[in-house]
Amino acid sequence: MGQSLNGIPDVAAKHLCCGCGACAYVQPDAIRMVDDLDRGRRPLVQEGSDTGEALEVCPGKGLEHTFDRDGSEWIEELVDGWGPVLEMWEGFAADDEVRWLASSGGAATALALHALEHEDHHGVLHVAAREDVPYLNQTVLSRSRAELLAATGSRYAPASPCDGLQRVEDAPAPCVFVGKPCDVAGAAAAARKRPALADNLGLTIAIFCAGTPSTRGTLEMARAMGVDEPEAIDSVRYRGKGWPGGAEVTTEVDGAARTERMSYGASWGKILQKHRQWRCYVCADHTGEFADIAVGDPWYREIPPDEPGRSLVVVRTERGRQFVRAAVASGALQLERVSPDLLPASQMNLLHTRGAVWGRSLACRMLGAAAPVYRNMATGRIWLRHLSLKQRAQSIYGTFKRVFTKRLREPAPVVPFEPLALAPHADEREEAEAA
Repeated sequence: MGQSLNGIPDVAAKHLCCGCGACAYVQPDAIRMVDDLDRGRRPLVQEGSDTGEALEVCPGKGLEHTFDRDGSEWIEELVDGWGPVLEMWEGFAADDEVRWLASSGGAATALALHALEHEDHHGVLHVAAREDVPYLNQTVLSRSRAELLAATGSRYAPASPCDGLQRVEDAPAPCVFVGKPCDVAGAAAAARKRPALADNLGLTIAIFCAGTPSTRGTLEMARAMGVDEPEAIDSVRYRGKGWPGGAEVTTEVDGAARTERMSYGASWGKILQKHRQWRCYVCADHTGEFADIAVGDPWYREIPPDEPGRSLVVVRTERGRQFVRAAVASGALQLERVSPDLLPASQMNLLHTRGAVWGRSLACRMLGAAAPVYRNMATGRIWLRHLSLKQRAQSIYGTFKRVFTKRLREPAPVVPFEPLALAPHADEREEAEAA
């Protein structure tokens, strides 16, 4: 896609990796995903390996839409800013427990559960907290309601669900894939290369995403709650138990459990978002444009304190449409059709981000830093039409500063994180990298 990249090591070194894990699925003998404390999930490549095949499915280097933009089936006013959209719905999981535990209305979990119970799907590939290190994530294949419920709630931490796609390919029946927009884009690219995977991807569900915080972000959030010893953490929740819900960190020391809590506004708004990886700042797809169905928060109205949660459901493919209607018919979901304008009203910040990406990418290239390539995604038109003159200038000149402060022209080494050791401070990491 026009990017001068020689392989997966280049993607990581040039700050373009989104951490999805698609490369590790395509070339498992050469690549494995590891946790990097300050950057997220990253590919560790065996020295001397040719990773050209993996590079072909990497969404980090860029994205391209191939659907017919002039097709009459799409909601025309949404195509430029939000990609292909067939229908818009708002509602929630009919199961009260699913709705309560989920980040918003539980629609993604309800759809996955419907696939297991009514569509003869073998399993659901998604992420959950690691049992041994609960503030990190792992890829799991859930096959029951209990397993799905154990992983509800947003995981505002690095994850690479595509590294588990072999389990989908090997499954005896179709599976559901749930992930961030970049994860779904990686899975879609891999499916185009692997027919056996394409046959078993029964449904893809993307969760709206404003960026992935690093593991450092989770540990800083825990410290702000008074938890200074990562090894004492027994569980971490970022959202859920109401809408939008709050963060919880539970520790166990000498057999005594203690749970600390923090509001969503404090955890995400003041801590976690500051630790987002750079690749998220130049991401044009925050709403799952390559998925069958995308699910997010309908932030278009003020949320009352006792609101149990609602989801915005964006149908992007005919397969997605049939799944949504079947889930409503089975009683898994309670939905109502809504006006297309509720998407930008709910996520206007993401529309502005899409436009800013054009200016940020331009600034990176002007200064010799790498930037992803987007085709047929109208980032330039959004930059011109939806951003003010001040916002357009900030997207360029603000990035000039970030290129230097974030060292975007310098190679970013992959530094595997030993999770059971105390996290080194940033200055210690910089000394290790310099050495």
